[in-house]
Amino acid sequence: MLNGRERMITALSLGIPDRVPHWELAYNEASIINIAKNFTDDLPPAGYIQSMDAESKIKLINAMLLMIEELDIDGLTLRVFPTSEIIDDEHVRDDWGVTFQLSPVGEATVIKGPIKDASDLKSYNPPSIQESDLLALIYCAERFKGQRALVLSLQCPFRRSWNLVGGMDKLFYAYMENPDMVHQIARIVTDYTIEALELGVKLGADIISLDGDLASNTNMLISPKHFREYVKPYYSEIVEHVHHMGLKVFKHTDGNHMKIFDDLIEIGFNGIHPIQPQCMDLAEIKEKYGDKICLMGNIDCMETLVKKDLRAVEEEVKRAIEIAAPGGGYILASSNTIHPGVKDSNYIAMVNAAHRYGLYDKKGIPVIS
Repeated sequence: MLNGRERMITALSLGIPDRVPHWELAYNEASIINIAKNFTDDLPPAGYIQSMDAESKIKLINAMLLMIEELDIDGLTLRVFPTSEIIDDEHVRDDWGVTFQLSPVGEATVIKGPIKDASDLKSYNPPSIQESDLLALIYCAERFKGQRALVLSLQCPFRRSWNLVGGMDKLFYAYMENPDMVHQIARIVTDYTIEALELGVKLGADIISLDGDLASNTNMLISPKHFREYVKPYYSEIVEHVHHMGLKVFKHTDGNHMKIFDDLIEIGFNGIHPIQPQCMDLAEIKEKYGDKICLMGNIDCMETLVKKDLRAVEEEVKRAIEIAAPGGGYILASSNTIHPGVKDSNYIAMVNAAHRYGLYDKKGIPVIS
């Protein structure tokens, strides 16, 4: 019988583990508390982790780890948490000098970046990754190293670049008006990403996630032409570096990114997450790409995990396993993250169904009964 780490790595290697692995890209603070209340009363008050005191942060992390253990989840995602400057109850400024508006239901929104034009680059000093930025990884490695997959999530150069200029629209304007500046920014953030993943591997990371959306439900956020010019070379460099270190790396992007799916495979990503059911067909992708890249996700966190009953959750898990798991190369997860709208009972039902229906037979076919 494999452990969680072995299952995740086997699936990302397009192999057949003993059962379909389950893992999530992220749990919001409120969702951790909501799910963990099923296992403990030792929970912090709800709030943003950036504004929690040390005791509350420790309680939140311990609640997440208890949840991982109680539900026997195969891996967990750890992020870089540098010291942020709290501006007010709703705004923070990170160590890159980017100002964000916090959100109780998802990712923070970029309000302002430190680079307005090429002249700002001359005096700009990017941060350097520190071990203190990866305390969550260090803490979890002490508890789970070698047993559950420790996934280090890093912002991709595209996402980090638009943060630095203060928004995606400003980055696209720079594509047309100042491509040299765009490449300079991409160079800065790629160097940081490589530095961060090297430190992360040293501290215990097993798998790398490169996060940053490239598409909406209806179309690409960035044209394939601009992706290949301004993004793909830097992704390729990062992926090559991860592989050189002996690890697997997957790409997270929401939306319909079929126009660049072949590019993502050419770059060398081992997995793609989350195969959003609102705009991507899991069966089509399994048939076309299932022997080339590990498929991750697809359990609907907009409708099924939020509004439907336990039976509907179980049926959706069975369907995804029937489609994507045969022959290996599938990791079951939600279609984005476990946000506060997800019912704790539905999430627990999803995990239990994955364990129940995800066992493989000797031919590499899930035993679904």
